[in-house]
Parts: sequence; C-alpha cells; structure tokens
Amino acid sequence: MANASKGQQMNFRRGRTREEPEINLIPMIDVLLVILIFLMVTTSYSNFAQLQINLPQASGEEGALASSKPIHVAVDASDHYAVNSVRTAFNGVVDFAEALRKAAGDQSDPTIVINADAKATHQSVINIMEAARIAGYGRITFTTQNQQNK
Repeated sequence: MANASKGQQMNFRRGRTREEPEINLIPMIDVLLVILIFLMVTTSYSNFAQLQINLPQASGEEGALASSKPIHVAVDASDHYAVNSVRTAFNGVVDFAEALRKAAGDQSDPTIVINADAKATHQSVINIMEAARIAGYGRITFTTQNQQNK
C-alpha cells in the first residue's frame, strides 16, 4: 500500500503538463506605437522658408545716409535726452515719438542714430527705440567709440 500511494503521487505529477512561459509582444508594440505617435505630434520642425526676414546689407558707400538726414538722439547717464543736439524733455514715449516726428520733418523713414552714454540705463535706450517704433521709424543704429589703450 505504501507503494501505491507513492505511485499515485508520481502519477499526479506526471499528469500535470508543464506550460512554457510565453511573452506577449502585442502590448509592448502598442506602447511603442503610442510613444512614437506622441513624439511625432510634439516635435516641432524648423522651417526657415516660412519666416520672411529682411536681413540688413552692408556696403562701403555712404549713399544711404546721404539721401536721408539722420536724426541724432543722445542720452546721458542722468537720463537727459537731446534730439539733433537740442535738449528735449522726456515726458513719456508718445511725447518723445512726436519730438522725433518733428525732427524728421518731411522724411518718411529717417535713420535714428542713438548716442547713449556708457553709463546710461538700458531703459533710456529702450525708451528711444519704443518712441521710434511708435513714430513709425524702423531704421535705428547705435554709435560706438573705440576703446583707447592706456
């Protein structure tokens, strides 16, 4: 009887078939496709052909400045402004834009030349640029000075 009980246990194990582990690839493929679609949707491509940029061109000729009289705007470290060497009070950007229009006279788009002191605040230069924008003048340049070696 002892042998019979051992045989039943053996038969019980033999009767059970061992299943092979199976890796289901379909969910993994679904996750990869979702990630791929997400990356395709969120990626932005640079297309420089859609940007219309007019780049400035340099030349050694002074013909551009000779045809129009530039407006020289100066600002010092104490926020004192001058338009064409005439001291002008700054009472706001709109009023300064009107002063630029008066200095331009009949010129449609004069060049605004900003002469800013090295210790002038950024805001004072931005005020001049904003006044030129309000006045409708888009040609702005800055004067610089070469540093002398001592």
